[in-house]
Amino acid sequence: MMRDFIFDYFKEASNLIIESSDRLGEPISDAILMMTNALRSGNKILSCGNGGSASDAQHFAAELMGRFEVERGPLSAIALNTDTSFLTAVANDYDFDQVFTRQVKGLGRPGDVLLAISTSGNSRNVLLAVETARQLRMSVVMLTGAGGGELGRLIKPGDCLIQVPHLRTSHVQEVHGLIIHCLCQGIDQELADHASGS
Repeated sequence: MMRDFIFDYFKEASNLIIESSDRLGEPISDAILMMTNALRSGNKILSCGNGGSASDAQHFAAELMGRFEVERGPLSAIALNTDTSFLTAVANDYDFDQVFTRQVKGLGRPGDVLLAISTSGNSRNVLLAVETARQLRMSVVMLTGAGGGELGRLIKPGDCLIQVPHLRTSHVQEVHGLIIHCLCQGIDQELADHASGS
């Protein structure tokens, strides 16, 4: 019984990975180019999310600032959900909805990129961060699940929506992890190709 459950879980996840690879190749490629162009221009990438999506945002920033699979210098990236003193102060003094947007206002500059992660697409603090990024003339990459929620409805020309075609949060987050790694490897490859002139 338990082995059947495990097999079915892996099978469902595997099928979603195959479906996502077919559907999401173009938006992931667009996001890689958007982020690489920003980094080449001396700009940075801000990332944010809640819960598991906060882990993904932090993971992504860590891979860029540290390294992914090849040796290189640090790439400018900041996860907005890592400063507990700031997060708890703003949540206490203002509202939890403000924890990301205030950081985007303070750290974001025209030409930067915001990676906004929400499996449901309805996280209010992420939505406000996207709106603030737009006001600052930042580009936005949205990483969400099926339907996209309110986040998917915020998309505008120049943005990039990467929407995993599933409603189950755990499976959406599993594919988000793969996408994070694709973004990191793609950025490294683009920067290496540019440096070599190929």
